[in-house]
Amino acid sequence: MSVYEGKSLVPPTGPGSEVTKDGKPALGVGHKALNLQWSKPLSDPLGGTDLANGRHQIKLTEPEAAEDAPEFSPFVLMGSLQFSDACLRVYGHPDLLRVAESVNGRDFAPFNEVLFIKEPGIGAAVSWHQDGDTHWDSEDFDENIHGFNFMAQAYGSTAVNGVWVIPGTHKVGKVDIKELVQQSGSERLEGGIPLICNAGDVVICNRQLVHGSFPNSGFEPRVTVNFGFHRRASVLNVQGAGIHSESQVYDEDLIARRSDVIGYAIDARKQRYPEERSYQYQPFAESGKQFVWNDDAKARLKDYNLYDLSI
Repeated sequence: MSVYEGKSLVPPTGPGSEVTKDGKPALGVGHKALNLQWSKPLSDPLGGTDLANGRHQIKLTEPEAAEDAPEFSPFVLMGSLQFSDACLRVYGHPDLLRVAESVNGRDFAPFNEVLFIKEPGIGAAVSWHQDGDTHWDSEDFDENIHGFNFMAQAYGSTAVNGVWVIPGTHKVGKVDIKELVQQSGSERLEGGIPLICNAGDVVICNRQLVHGSFPNSGFEPRVTVNFGFHRRASVLNVQGAGIHSESQVYDEDLIARRSDVIGYAIDARKQRYPEERSYQYQPFAESGKQFVWNDDAKARLKDYNLYDLSI
């Protein structure tokens, strides 16, 4: 069964298509920002390439897919909050936002939001890498300078379809992953552990941690609602890395514009769970800015990921 069955996220028939298999307008049509990304089944589309500034240093083994596998399969949905109210409500969860505050301060800033899609027997790999790009040589470098990601699991994750991490690598600076492979004798890095999760579990993962996932050659799907946050000092007046969005300087106005999604998420969640105590985001409390999640707000959120704070 497809991970899309019964969902509102209906992809086009393939790369470059603008319609679903039923001939209806597909997800992402008419957008300027990157949204749905595709991959060949069980491939490693980033490993060993110059994509994402070359941070995926090695290409993982690519098993042969079944004869009836599609030529391409949805891999990553970028800017996911504009397409899914459910993802938006997860993003606005008060307990998760309080974690973001405790790690990055009350004026924390958003990073980006994506949906990772790994269908059984099809889902592509994400080669071993570290996510940070801009601050490795900063005099203020520490283990949290590139922020963190939440990984909320729709179906759970296993050692076969899930993310693997190398504990402690977020503290040591830029890692030579090719050397780690050589020392380990294979792409199964020594010391690696899988993030085993049940449906509904949320993992917090430092972006500097060496991590990756292998092709999903198993029988269970993984869909991860992925979203991250930064310290404001890590992004304010910083030239972006140009990975998730065009490289630009993140001034106060741009950060404020990109942070609007937090306000919409908080209200979207409040509408669904009115008895829940909503999170109070300090920059909005200080400015008096108010947000209501409705059709007009949804239109304003279109292409919001053009301003992802990619460092």
